[in-house]
Amino acid sequence: MLKHIKTLSKDNFIIFAIAVTLGILYLSLIKMPKTQLDFSNIDKVYHTTAYFVLTLSWLITFYKNPNRKYIIVILCIILGIVVEVLQYALTLYRTADYLDVLANTTGVLLALACFSYFLRKK
Repeated sequence: MLKHIKTLSKDNFIIFAIAVTLGILYLSLIKMPKTQLDFSNIDKVYHTTAYFVLTLSWLITFYKNPNRKYIIVILCIILGIVVEVLQYALTLYRTADYLDVLANTTGVLLALACFSYFLRKK
């Protein structure tokens, strides 16, 4: 019974990780509505948070294989770069920004640091 629960749990983590990835892709390419809040560079916080969740979801999905940790980090950083290029190439209402790439990378590295810290504690 425990084996089935672990298998179900692992499957749900990968579904969650895929959903987060697709959600980030979708939200990155649609035209976002204007909001009344006008904080300078608040979108960088959104980028950092999104890529933190993205990376952490993939790290949790494959936590039993520590060799994949760095592959996941590299792929998440590459995804952030590719999304910025797609925003530039495919949309007229989005722009590519190297500060967004930096914010994405910050989220990825924070997720790696948190994951490594808690894994070491375990």
